[in-house]
Amino acid sequence: MKGRESGMPEAAYWATFFDCACVLSRLECNQNCVDVVEFGCGYGDFTIQAARVVQGDVYALDIEPEMVEATVARAALNQLTNVSAAVRDFVERGAGRPDASVDYVMLFNILHIERPVELLAESLRILRPAGKVGIIHWQYDPKTPRGPSMNIRPRPEQCRDWGVEAGLVFDRWESLPCCPHHYGLVLRKAE
Repeated sequence: MKGRESGMPEAAYWATFFDCACVLSRLECNQNCVDVVEFGCGYGDFTIQAARVVQGDVYALDIEPEMVEATVARAALNQLTNVSAAVRDFVERGAGRPDASVDYVMLFNILHIERPVELLAESLRILRPAGKVGIIHWQYDPKTPRGPSMNIRPRPEQCRDWGVEAGLVFDRWESLPCCPHHYGLVLRKAE
């Protein structure tokens, strides 16, 4: 199931909204992580940066074949052999990863989908004990230069509450001065 309002702008324009290294660092996707899943990889901006810092593999998933192709091409261009990108309807079919198999899940600009609690529950399922979920989303402000319609754009508190409803533990809010149009938060799986 393709997420509502899931269209992507031109790649160079999209990249202007993020300092991927800063976001990942602030949300603790770092050298302490082994394997990572990214739901909705888009052009692979965060995928590539995560692959540079984690110890294991980054599993990048997207429903759009052209986004997966772009991510695969960028991984090859950067000579990264730890990126596995796949076309996958993860809303309907899950991540395709075993239970308790990853240390970190990236949910970046995706929780405006129709069933966010189910996606967070799938994140919980694949996380190892004490694994983390990093979330960023567009500020709840109609003046942001992009982002989903305000009627489906989640507020930070909604993301936190959905995560808790899915069984995750709220860890903290994270300011993102390197990404001023976004908010961030970290949730985790209990040990």
